[in-house]
Order: sequence, then structure tokens, then C-alpha cells
Amino acid sequence: MWHSFCTLIGAMNIEEINRKHFMETDMYYRVGYGLSSKLINFSNGIFTLEIVLSKKWSKDFNTTSQELAYLWRNSHDELKKAIGCKIYIIDSRTFDYKQALIHRGIKPGYDAKKGIIFRKGYLN
Repeated sequence: MWHSFCTLIGAMNIEEINRKHFMETDMYYRVGYGLSSKLINFSNGIFTLEIVLSKKWSKDFNTTSQELAYLWRNSHDELKKAIGCKIYIIDSRTFDYKQALIHRGIKPGYDAKKGIIFRKGYLN
């Protein structure tokens, strides 16, 4: 079973998953809620997301992390067997200049780092 899981991970195309997510979900969140996210890595059963918050988004970092981690896992077959998610958050609600940097292709520093474990039985 582990071999088939590793094979699935090895064949994963992160850019294609991001493209699919953008078309099916992210545009809705960007326009309606001022939130964008993208998959930046998947290794050892843990996927990593980068989330950018704008002024329209009112939820805190913990709520946002949980909502987006489960949204990604449940929306993409490639991520359904993931055991956890790392989240890096850029908060442009407090720091207006961060949105300008992002539009210029410059990645600002992260304002928060969070983690989600999907199944409690994986840790001792």
C-alpha cells in the first residue's frame, strides 16, 4: 500500500493541480472573499499551501488554515490520502504593501505558519 501511495506522489503535477484549483475554486474565493491559495509542495504525505489574505477576508489564521487545508484535500483526488498540511500565510490585510509586492512578482515574508493533521491516529 505504501508503495502505491509513493507512486501516486511521484506522478503528481503540482502546476496542473494549481491550474485546476484556480479554475474550479480559487477564482471564486479571490473575487468573493479576497483569499487566494496555491499548492507549493507535496512530500511524505504532507502537502504545503501558500495562502494570501486581503481585506475582504475576515477569518483568523487558524480558521483559514483549517478551511483551506480541508478544501484542497477534499477537492483534489491527488491529495485525498494526505496525512497533513503545512500552511504559509501572507496577510495583506495588515500590510498593504504586500499586495503590491505580490503583483510585481516579489514574494513578501510570511506572517504565519500553521499545520493541520487530518487523522489523529498518525502521531503518538
